[in-house]
Amino acid sequence: MVKPIINLDQVTFVPRPLDLTLEGDLADQFEANVGRVAEQIGARTLGYNVTAIPPGKSAYPFHSHRTNEEMFFVLQGGGEVRIGPKRFPIRSGDFISCPPGGREVAHQIRNTGTEELRFLAVSTLQSPEINEYPDSGKFGVYADFPPETDGGQTEYFSFQGREEMNLDYWEGEGEQ
Repeated sequence: MVKPIINLDQVTFVPRPLDLTLEGDLADQFEANVGRVAEQIGARTLGYNVTAIPPGKSAYPFHSHRTNEEMFFVLQGGGEVRIGPKRFPIRSGDFISCPPGGREVAHQIRNTGTEELRFLAVSTLQSPEINEYPDSGKFGVYADFPPETDGGQTEYFSFQGREEMNLDYWEGEGEQ
């Protein structure tokens, strides 16, 4: 059994996004270090991580989740959260609710302070998930598929697109 407890001082932070190098304007806007907690303490249906954002940056683009709900608890620092068309100041001790939905609940946390902003992020882990990115007009579809055999690897599906990329349901179908 996994030990169901970990102290914040034992959390290892890694840069996000892991698989991308941000350059130019994107590097000026986005940066985060994330300490993944859920897997380490045996969580199954909720995801937990601690996110650290340096001053002047956001962790992720403005987005909404159509399936999963998120909650953030600010541990240190301050900044602002953009939710739909509004912006709210945030500081240590604040809880932030981000229910599933469309652009009206799209959200983004930005560090507008002078010290590192840290928050606990808690999320449901339902799959598949659809994220929408209102600022860029994109969407993402994400799914985790459990391994077909014990000890196998979880398969992950990800697709980024725009609505105008939509194909007709019947395109390419028929006798081959």
